[in-house]
Amino acid sequence: MTGSRAEAAYARAVTAFSTPTLDLLHGRFAPFVVASLSLLFNADRASVAVADAHAELAEVLDELRAAGYDEDDRRLPSGSGRDVCRNWVRLGWLIQQIDDDVEVYRLSAHAVAALEISGRTGGGRTRVSNSRVRTLLDAVDHLSVSAEVDPVRRLSRLYAERELLDAEIARIHDSGHAYPADDEELLEEAENVLHLARELPADFTRVAESLRAMQRDVVAHLRRDERPTSEVLREYLQRAQDVMQSTPEGRAFAGALRLIGDPDRIDALTEQLRGLLDQPFARMLDGTQRAELDAIARRVELGVEEVLAAQRRASHVITGQVKTHDPLRDRQIDDLLRDVIAGLHGWSGPAAVVDPVRSMPLIDLGHLRQTTSDIRPPRAPAPLTDADDVDFLDHDTRAWGGPRYAELEAYVAGLGSDFDLAEAFRAVPDAARRPVDLLGLLEIAHRNGLADGDGISTVEALRPDGTTRRFAFGTVTARSTKEDADE
Repeated sequence: MTGSRAEAAYARAVTAFSTPTLDLLHGRFAPFVVASLSLLFNADRASVAVADAHAELAEVLDELRAAGYDEDDRRLPSGSGRDVCRNWVRLGWLIQQIDDDVEVYRLSAHAVAALEISGRTGGGRTRVSNSRVRTLLDAVDHLSVSAEVDPVRRLSRLYAERELLDAEIARIHDSGHAYPADDEELLEEAENVLHLARELPADFTRVAESLRAMQRDVVAHLRRDERPTSEVLREYLQRAQDVMQSTPEGRAFAGALRLIGDPDRIDALTEQLRGLLDQPFARMLDGTQRAELDAIARRVELGVEEVLAAQRRASHVITGQVKTHDPLRDRQIDDLLRDVIAGLHGWSGPAAVVDPVRSMPLIDLGHLRQTTSDIRPPRAPAPLTDADDVDFLDHDTRAWGGPRYAELEAYVAGLGSDFDLAEAFRAVPDAARRPVDLLGLLEIAHRNGLADGDGISTVEALRPDGTTRRFAFGTVTARSTKEDADE
C-alpha cells in the first residue's frame, strides 16, 4: 500500500469522525445524548417546544443523577436542561426554529443518523438473512430489467415471471391453501422492513436541511446585491430541482411523495402493517419493534411533511426578501449599525465619558409637494342653491320628508302665550299632523320653553298614506314665544 493511499484513507476517516454524527456517538456523554434524544423525539413527535424540551431534559438529568450515574466517571453533563440543549444546538445535533409562532427543537440529520446507527447496533442481532439477500437480489434484478434494451431478453424475463405466477396460482387452486412462510422467515422479513424504515427519517431530514441551506444562501446573495435578483432566483430553482433528482435523499423523498400522494395507498399500507401485527410471528418481535412496525406509515407522513414545510418556509422567506429588498436602504442600515457598534466600543472603557442626548435631531424632509396634478390654485365650492328655488318633482316625496317647520312655527305664533302641546297638535291641519311633525312641534316647544305635567297625553298622527298612529307622552305645557333671559 502506497503512502498516498494510506494518507487519503486516513484523511477520509478524520473527515468522517469530525462530522456531528460520529462526534455524537464517540463523545464523552454519548450514551446520555442518545438516550435523551430518543426519549424527547419519536415517530409521532418530530418537534418539541423549547420550553418543554428544557423541562423534560431537566427531569431526565435529575432522575439519572438521583440513581447515581453521575458519581464516578462524570457520565452526565453538568448544567440545566436549557444549558444542555443550547450546547446540542451549537454542536449541530439539534435545530432550533419557529413553527406556527412557537420556538421548537428538531433533530438534525446528523442526530437522526446517530440514533439510527445506535438503534441498529443495540437493537438485537444483525444477520445476513434470506430477506436481506433477496432484497439485494431483487433490487439488482429490477435494475437490470430497467436497463435492458434488448426486447427479446425483456420479453423472456416477463414470460418467466408470468410462468412462475401462473404456477403459484394453479398450486393454490389445486390445494386450497396459501402455504405462508414459516415464522422464522417472516421474522427476518419484518426485521428487514424495520431496517429499511429506519433509514427514511435521516433521508427526509437531509433533504429538509438542504432546502434550509439553499434558503440561507439565496437570502445572503440577495442581501449582498452582487448579482441580479432574477439570476439568483434561477439558481435557487435549479438547485431545488437538483436536490430532488440528483441525490439519494431527494429520490427517496420523491418516491415517498408519490406514495403519500395516493391516500388509498397509504391507507392500504397502514392496514397491511396492522394485519401483520396480528399474525403469530409478530409475537416474536419485542415491544419496540412492534411499535416501530406500526409507526412506519406515520413516519413516512411526518418525513414528507417536514420536507414540504421546509419548501414552504423557504419560498415564503425568499418571496418576502424579494418584495422588501432595497439595496440602498440595506446599505444605510449596515452603515448605521457599524456606527452604533463603533460608538459602543468607544464607551467600553471604565473612564469613558458619554455626552447625554439633550434633544432629538430634526430630520431634513426637503421641499414637500404642495399641490397634486392640478396647477390651478384651489377655489371655494360653489354656493348652495337657495331653498326657495328647489323644485319638487313629486308632491308625495315631500309629504314623506321631515317636519314642516315653517307651517308649524306660524301655527305656534298664533296660539296663546301658554298652550297644551297635545291639544295644539290635534288642531294642526292634516297636512302637518304627521308623526314627524309631532317631533318638530316638540322641538319648537323645547326651544321656546316648556313645563312637564303629571298626566299622560295621547294624540293621533296622520301619515301621508292615510294610516294613523297613536302616541302617548307626558303632559307638556309650552309657550308660543321664547322668554327673555332677564325674566
